[in-house]
Formats: sequence, structure tokens, C-alpha cells
Amino acid sequence: MDKLYEEIAFIAYYFHWPHSEIMHLEHRERIRFCEEISTIHRKLNQTPDNVFKR
Repeated sequence: MDKLYEEIAFIAYYFHWPHSEIMHLEHRERIRFCEEISTIHRKLNQTPDNVFKR
């Protein structure tokens, strides 16, 4: 359950999407968005890999 909250918070923080919209995503879609956000973030800020990456 903690991972779910992490995924929701991560997506909501960067995309400003409402909770209900994020919850309608399939788990794999949420993970994919987290990966894509992290890729963009890494490129812009030269930060380490995403903690959600599997």
C-alpha cells in the first residue's frame, strides 16, 4: 500500500492530476508515468535513477 501512495504522490506532484484521475489508471500505467517523469526529471536535473524503476 505504501508504494501505491508513493506512485500517487509522485504523479500528482508533477502533473497536478486529481487523486481520482490517478486512481483510475492501471498499476502498470502509474509505474510507466513514474518512469517517464523520472526520466524527464533526471535529464533536467541530472538526478539519480527513479526509485520506482523495476
